[in-house]
Amino acid sequence: MRSVPGSPLDRLLTAFLIVGPVTYLLADVLYALRGWDDPTAAVVHVLGAVAYAFTLLRVVTWTEGVQAAILLVVSVLGVAGNVAYGFNTIHVSLGDTDLVDATGAAVLIKPLGLFFPLALLLAAVALRRDRPVWVVATLAVAAVVWPVAHIANIAWLAVLVNVALIVAFRALAVPAGRHELLPQDAAGRGGVH
Repeated sequence: MRSVPGSPLDRLLTAFLIVGPVTYLLADVLYALRGWDDPTAAVVHVLGAVAYAFTLLRVVTWTEGVQAAILLVVSVLGVAGNVAYGFNTIHVSLGDTDLVDATGAAVLIKPLGLFFPLALLLAAVALRRDRPVWVVATLAVAAVVWPVAHIANIAWLAVLVNVALIVAFRALAVPAGRHELLPQDAAGRGGVH
């Protein structure tokens, strides 16, 4: 899937390389300051997770074939899980059952939630050939540390992971916004569009 350079879709998806990570950083800062059951943080969490759908879709537009299809499916599942965790926090803040601790159908939230960091890791893999090594490495490390920070509720680490993601995705937004052609483009193999 490709977006036409300079089109409204192209600009929108590029903007979400910043919007998604920044919104999610705000959610984790609120969690760090107010606690992991804060309803305001949870609302921002849901909005940040939804924004990340577009962030990851931007990366999908830079890939092709089976890799693009896998990244798209894993990203959708991951965003669904991430949104579910945000709504779970809203429910907990209202005194409802915490799905993370529940059994039966509630266990669905756990594997779905793990698809989100997997999507970040697959995004790093997808970008490994035509993006700076430090950007790919930052995305990969953030993907691995994400579940550690969020499952163990380590607020400072969650904030740090989000800062790293902002730095990495911002670096991806700059060339995308400028529509620079990479060597692969000149060879006709695809790249930044």
